[in-house]
Amino acid sequence: MIALIPSALLGELTKAILPYFPSLQFILDATTIAMRLLPAIIGLAVAMQFGRSTLEAGTIAIATYVGSGAIRIEEGAFLMAGIGDVITAGVTAALSTFLVMQLTPRLKTYTVLVLPMTVIVIAGGIGSFLLTYISQITTYIGSIIMTMTELQPVVMGILIAMAFSLIIVSPISTVGIATAISLSGVAAGAANLGVVAAGFGLAIAGWQMNATGTSIAHFLGSPKIQMANFIRRPVMMLPVLANAAILGALAGILKIEGTPISAGFGVSGLIGPINALHLMPGGFALFNVLLVIVLFGMIPIALGIFFFKLFNRTPLIRPEHYRLDFE
Repeated sequence: MIALIPSALLGELTKAILPYFPSLQFILDATTIAMRLLPAIIGLAVAMQFGRSTLEAGTIAIATYVGSGAIRIEEGAFLMAGIGDVITAGVTAALSTFLVMQLTPRLKTYTVLVLPMTVIVIAGGIGSFLLTYISQITTYIGSIIMTMTELQPVVMGILIAMAFSLIIVSPISTVGIATAISLSGVAAGAANLGVVAAGFGLAIAGWQMNATGTSIAHFLGSPKIQMANFIRRPVMMLPVLANAAILGALAGILKIEGTPISAGFGVSGLIGPINALHLMPGGFALFNVLLVIVLFGMIPIALGIFFFKLFNRTPLIRPEHYRLDFE
């Protein structure tokens, strides 16, 4: 999120107004650089999860960046090649952390000399070797999804929106999945609306049981705060899935598009709506703005209320299923 949010939130907006304010080019450059450092941030985050020291965390971050494919060499020059392959970065980060945990107790006073070069060369090298094969698989999966979305935009819109409404409350990262398979176009738009359905749907379902701030955090923050409830009772997602299905169909019908980065954010930071607007014919025209407000706000809220009341009449869904206790 650290690497992706600045670009997702400011990048497309800056592109839209850059012709009128050329001095804002620095914002676009800065957020692009931040986004392309994603593999290093992945490595750093994994290292912090395992409580590694500054030396070890830096080593893991560098090794992850090396193995991710984010840098390519052309005519002796090192060039940033986007954000690399997210899945390869995750694999490299895991391998780097494993090596660090195995080597550190054995190296002792030689740690600062031996650990960085060993982990960077071995883990980074293995990541670079696996990059071709992993990226081929993820690219193939992404191309299948994109092709099927072009052939059946409504059906695939429904399926993708429902899938992402579930992924957003699971331990899996929606942004990670979307960037790994380069989800874009209508597929990304449907995925984004699936996250929107989860955000508003879960906020509405738990409104009676949770504080106002907690409820708002579902869509301005992340629906992932319901992960524990989802794992205990997956059936709680039925109203959300119904909501997501309709929004996904609308994405296919209205050709709502997105990017690999915006696909997993929903309305958080207005990243999804801003990117959808930027990709619409006519851009930030009044009709497009009104359409996005309706599609990303009014419809999911109305559907959230309707489907929660509908399913609440059955024994499957109760407001207490959505209670959050942070103590």
